[in-house]
Amino acid sequence: MLHVATPDAQARAEPAGGEDERLARRANALAGDLMAPRAGLYWPDLAITALVTWGMLALAVEASWPGARIAAAVVGVMALYRGLSFIHELAHLRPGQLPGFRFAWNAVLGVPFLAPSFFYEGVHILHHAKDRYGTARDPEYLALSRGSPLKIVAFVAVALLAPVGLMLRFAVLTPLSLLIPPLRRAVVERMSAMVINPAFVREDLERAASAAWLSQEIACWLWSWAVIGLVAGGVVPAAWPATGLAILAAATFVNQLRTAVAHAWTNDGGKMSFMGQFADSVNVPPPALPPALWAPVGLRYHALHHLLPRLPYHALGEAHRRLAAELPAGSAYHAVAQRSLTGALRGLWARARAFRHQGH
Repeated sequence: MLHVATPDAQARAEPAGGEDERLARRANALAGDLMAPRAGLYWPDLAITALVTWGMLALAVEASWPGARIAAAVVGVMALYRGLSFIHELAHLRPGQLPGFRFAWNAVLGVPFLAPSFFYEGVHILHHAKDRYGTARDPEYLALSRGSPLKIVAFVAVALLAPVGLMLRFAVLTPLSLLIPPLRRAVVERMSAMVINPAFVREDLERAASAAWLSQEIACWLWSWAVIGLVAGGVVPAAWPATGLAILAAATFVNQLRTAVAHAWTNDGGKMSFMGQFADSVNVPPPALPPALWAPVGLRYHALHHLLPRLPYHALGEAHRRLAAELPAGSAYHAVAQRSLTGALRGLWARARAFRHQGH
């Protein structure tokens, strides 16, 4: 049975004391056998997703019937969104797990769409740090519930500009920064991470000198220049990169909508307990079907992911079923569930309006 939180459920006080350890222990006991990533699922998923993405891009450009182009573009957006979502898995994979998968993902999706894995590796894991979550040092936290509703609109809309920023980052700033050391530091600190906290600064500067980082960054630079050169030379029609960038913009927009409901965003900047972090996160579990599209690769179980960060995406559904069946209806686990994207967005909007009306 699905237990759905009211719009402001996650704005309530966090569960007390011992429930932290009890829920964490119970979750680990129930899902401990699901922690290993299964190569037999990762690889076919990536291959099919990449083939669909590139196939739909080709159809969106070359199809003679406008309806087919539009339909292909829509499918292409969702396929690309799913494919790029694997960057979250890469950020959690441990060394030696799924050999070659990181290289393959960067080769077929990350580099061609200017979203290399170094943008997320070493960054996302900070969002799970107990002393960082919800604070100014969290790269992926913005207190959307504690601001104007217009802030939510701006937060979602700015995602449409992502392709422009990525082209500027790799086609212009990468070669310049490799020649100008002060600019290089600024690019690494401020323009080399997928974050939503504008104040975040990367601290792992040594990572930027690693072979993995440099190979990805230079590949993105050369790819961007190659595309520009081929279009300028008349070798490739401008419709190809234009359509690709439009699909990328739409995919980042959908991801931003999903991000807007990944948490309740109620923290005021102070440190939170483990259960406070969990209670501030959201699951959108079955029987709802649309979340499989707008929150793919396990992202619909965002609260569960914060409870068990090492759980691979393909195991989250089974882990949720076990926990939902085992835990009583009044447990903190059931309290983080939302029914739909629109419902979660309405809850976010209502919290922001209430905060504003309180005179903030």
